Amino acid sequence: MIWKPNVVVAAIVEREGKFLLVEEKADGRLVLNQPAGHLDEGESLLQAVVRETLEETAWHFTPEALLGVYRWPHPTKDITYLRFAFTGRVTRHEESRALDHDIVRALWLTPEEIRAEHARHRSPQVERCLNDYLSGQRYELELLKEYEDPLTTDEHR
Repeated sequence: MIWKPNVVVAAIVEREGKFLLVEEKADGRLVLNQPAGHLDEGESLLQAVVRETLEETAWHFTPEALLGVYRWPHPTKDITYLRFAFTGRVTRHEESRALDHDIVRALWLTPEEIRAEHARHRSPQVERCLNDYLSGQRYELELLKEYEDPLTTDEHR
């Protein structure tokens, strides 16, 4: 059997000194996380983070930079997550939009409030991404390269 990491994306969004988080049900607990989720087949990392943010928070997200790539082996499961975290801004909120089924609510918290809830973080990546963001870490989106199969693009059909 070939081992593969679970590729996930996350949005790190600051507005007026507060960060967009979700309160969600995971492993029988109510936890806090950045808007995040799995990369779906056929989509780019940027498409995935835009989709996941909308599905989990009802906010339209515009990625502006790559914050970092984080590898985290789950301590109690045979899963390793490879998280691509993006910074950016939200542009529009769809208040009446239903959120993903495991999401209880989206909320805006200060860094101090996030750190005070450390025991409820879904993973150590929550605070690590916050700290990296606050330290000014950013990478240009051009760092990411997308390749299409030339036999499946419209111009070669």
